[in-house]
Amino acid sequence: MKRKYFWRPMLVLALASLACSLSGPLRPGPTELPPVAVTPLSDQPYQITGRFTVSNDFVVSTYFTEHAVALIDMRGFVTRDEDWEIPVHSQALGFLDIDLDSSSGTFDLNLPLQPEGEFSDVDHDDSSDTGVQIFAVSYSPNLSGGPFSEGDDASRGWPSYLASIITDSERDDEVTGGKLVLWAPDSNQGFPSGFGNDKRLFTADDPIQTLPPGWSFVDLNEEPFKVTREPSANFTLYEPADVALKDFSSQSYSAAFDSMFEIVRKEYAFNDVADKAPDWDALYAEISPRVKEAEHNRDATAYFLALRDFTWAFKDGHVGLNGGTVEAQVFGAATEGGYGFAIRELDDGRVIVTYVLSQGPAMAAGIEPGAQIVEFNGLPILDAIDTTEAWSAPFSMERSARYQKSRYLTRAPLGSSAKVVFVNPGGSPQTATIQAIAERESFAVTSFFLGFDLSALPVEYQILDSNIGYVKINSNFDDLNLIVRVFERALKKFKEANVRGVIIDMRQNSGGAPLGLAGFLTDQEIELGQLQYFSEASGQFEDEGKPQTIRPNENQYRFPALALLVGPACASACELEAYAFSQAPGMIVVGQYPSAGVEAEVARGQFLMPEGFSLQIPTGRFVLPDGSIFLEGQGVPLTVRVPVDEVTARSSEDVILNTAIELLSQ
Repeated sequence: MKRKYFWRPMLVLALASLACSLSGPLRPGPTELPPVAVTPLSDQPYQITGRFTVSNDFVVSTYFTEHAVALIDMRGFVTRDEDWEIPVHSQALGFLDIDLDSSSGTFDLNLPLQPEGEFSDVDHDDSSDTGVQIFAVSYSPNLSGGPFSEGDDASRGWPSYLASIITDSERDDEVTGGKLVLWAPDSNQGFPSGFGNDKRLFTADDPIQTLPPGWSFVDLNEEPFKVTREPSANFTLYEPADVALKDFSSQSYSAAFDSMFEIVRKEYAFNDVADKAPDWDALYAEISPRVKEAEHNRDATAYFLALRDFTWAFKDGHVGLNGGTVEAQVFGAATEGGYGFAIRELDDGRVIVTYVLSQGPAMAAGIEPGAQIVEFNGLPILDAIDTTEAWSAPFSMERSARYQKSRYLTRAPLGSSAKVVFVNPGGSPQTATIQAIAERESFAVTSFFLGFDLSALPVEYQILDSNIGYVKINSNFDDLNLIVRVFERALKKFKEANVRGVIIDMRQNSGGAPLGLAGFLTDQEIELGQLQYFSEASGQFEDEGKPQTIRPNENQYRFPALALLVGPACASACELEAYAFSQAPGMIVVGQYPSAGVEAEVARGQFLMPEGFSLQIPTGRFVLPDGSIFLEGQGVPLTVRVPVDEVTARSSEDVILNTAIELLSQ
């Protein structure tokens, strides 16, 4: 991939590793060298073909539509320089054909007669040699701009995702196998024939062999490394083992649960963070017998409920379970009934009715919009909310949990009854017993995704009547090239119209791949957190690569005023994107609640379970220089908070957007 890091609602693929000492002196690029004799074309390799298969297919199926493979100049890896950018003159692209049905692809790449990569002297013979050009073949989709990697879409010389090399994430993405492509200017250049005692490539203890001039292929899986010069070679592009799906679907219920539990217990991203991880021993003692009983009875529903309660034991919104048709049936039965009204907890602690269904049970009982709910089924209303189970659990923030619990309080199986004590506006306390009927209107009106258009483009924009530019980023889980292009197009149109300000709405964006779009709005680098994973070698969480940053884009746009809209539906990658926006000069963040505070990485925590269930647990976390956790459990903070009172809770207007318009109009 072109960028160093790629993301999804729950996934990051790190494509770089920690810097190490240089393995050899730097060599000038080929444009600075005298002409060299080129081996006759008839004696040269000329083509590389091959294929790949992935288990986690979101990258090739969702994030990119302009696919290619490329010769990736490995100079960055040779020098262990994560920031080295591949120059355009060294790039050679090949055709990639993807079969989405099988999550696989084939490719064909023709080698240039004389490449223009960077030379590296890697024979460690204490003499100054020209060196060789070293390439891997890697998936290289287009994120923005033209087909080549440059500018905002620069590549690093250290691929690890769908590349012809195999890298070890436990050892800072050191190359451990696969195939490389080499070009030597003459017959006097050396190249390693093995990894040496330190098991690292391009270091001083590597044994050395002499290369023939021109193109060669080297198989790092052979011992010693095997150099070949067949006219057309066949390569495999490897999906990293750590991000491949952990498929336990063919195991028994209990075996799959134990296999998953063993990994999660060690690698859960917040194991050492107070109040985040569950009590592992107690949780296993509770869930394991239920799993075994479900297995004994061949009861898929009981198995689902056991796994559901396992995920509900976390305080982490990234922990999730997809139970397929079983979940749909159980969820439907538990929530298909409603009492015909919706409630909202106000800032002052009161709970009022914000919606009453026409001709529904609540209306028949005399409950009016604006009524204060005092008790529900014999409990004070706040206690009733506390004890409610929300099917959208687990949550990373208590505020999100309470909001959802208040929604699920009024959901029940058909025919259920509830005793409600309420006070209508200007009235006195009344008590009514109402029965749940088949209705979902009262549930839908309180959803943070109310009005969300599933068919909408990932980015939409318009210029409001107040001459304020409004751009809504609906999703980062879509064609990334399209997101970047439409967002920049919006900024261009706003600039041409000389708008008074720009509002960026991310309230209904549930995540995907953060693209650093804030780089269009600032010429300063924005610092994010340091990604960490659990290391089997050390038994603790360790840094993965360098701290994450948002770099300024080449094209810059400035506006008189900026506002960002966030809320609890903005989660995961949306929060990284939103946080970066919040750091742009002059940006105000407007909302009633912060973002969801759901920020972690789940690439290594994807599990396929029996019965077609899938489960995810975050395994990577982001930390700040002081060691504190970045965004998780906190969210993107507000600078202007819209109160939740009787007026705003009952308003049919978009009070958050209106507040932002008013602020920017001033």
